[in-house]
Amino acid sequence: MQAGVVVFPGSNCDRDVAVALEQSMGRPPVMIWHKHGDFEPVDLIVLPGGFSYGDYLRCGAMAAHASAMKEVARRAEKGVPVLGICNGFQILTETGLLPGALMRNAELKFVCRDVALRVENTQTLFTSRYSAEQVIRIPVAHHDGCYFADRNTHARLEGDGQVAFRYVDDGGMPTESANPNGSLANIAGVFNAEKTVLGLMPHPERLADPAVGGEDGRPLFDGLVEALAR
Repeated sequence: MQAGVVVFPGSNCDRDVAVALEQSMGRPPVMIWHKHGDFEPVDLIVLPGGFSYGDYLRCGAMAAHASAMKEVARRAEKGVPVLGICNGFQILTETGLLPGALMRNAELKFVCRDVALRVENTQTLFTSRYSAEQVIRIPVAHHDGCYFADRNTHARLEGDGQVAFRYVDDGGMPTESANPNGSLANIAGVFNAEKTVLGLMPHPERLADPAVGGEDGRPLFDGLVEALAR
């Protein structure tokens, strides 16, 4: 198995996710510069966190038009799995690969802390190593992480199992106080209809090794490698 990490001007979590991927794959991923619209075949594409193009205009808006993203969209349509973390999630909504939008946090402040997440759907490439309704601890670090979708889209997401993770309290309940950014229905991550594209605001790569304080994020990467290496 081989993975590719797309790097934009302003990406700052590309190396973090590359380390997490290498830890699970046993080999370093391919680093794909945003201008490269024709990159080698990979089994997984990751859009890392950061501030692509300085978050000008709107978070992810400029990155959505990068040459590499045109190829990412083409491969995603053919079924190549795509993972977007934080700014990567914003880019996926801007390209239309995922429904909804990421807006300013409800309190208009940058949020940087660990949060509790409940795993909502384990029947996917990304979440198979977790248990149903398992509560995990993952860091967030964003200013524009408030997920929103219109009523019909939200109903479809809930009905079709496209909600991947939800912000919850330590007891697993999606309370208002557990929601760090005001996201609709405490949604922290969503899938596309085929469950081959995942976008999430929390950073699993930042808790994928005991040396950095925990490894609740590692099952996501281990599960992907296990599924895609078959």
